[in-house]
Amino acid sequence: MADENRVVTMITEPGLSPAPIKSRMTEEQLKGDYKYCMAQKLVKAMLEKGLISVDEFNKITEKNRKTFSPYLAEIMS
Repeated sequence: MADENRVVTMITEPGLSPAPIKSRMTEEQLKGDYKYCMAQKLVKAMLEKGLISVDEFNKITEKNRKTFSPYLAEIMS
């Protein structure tokens, strides 16, 4: 069975180009993401305890994204 030794290197749908691969995160980007996550954890806790409204939560989240410029913002909720 010759198929047993095959290696798949990339799976794509016909007609689609593969997504570009981003370079590795720098230490600065990693720190920004960490600070953003910690700030969001705190804000979420405040929301869950009823200390802030959903509208305030969303406004603070937007400010956090601008302040910390998280590298992975495009995949963060």
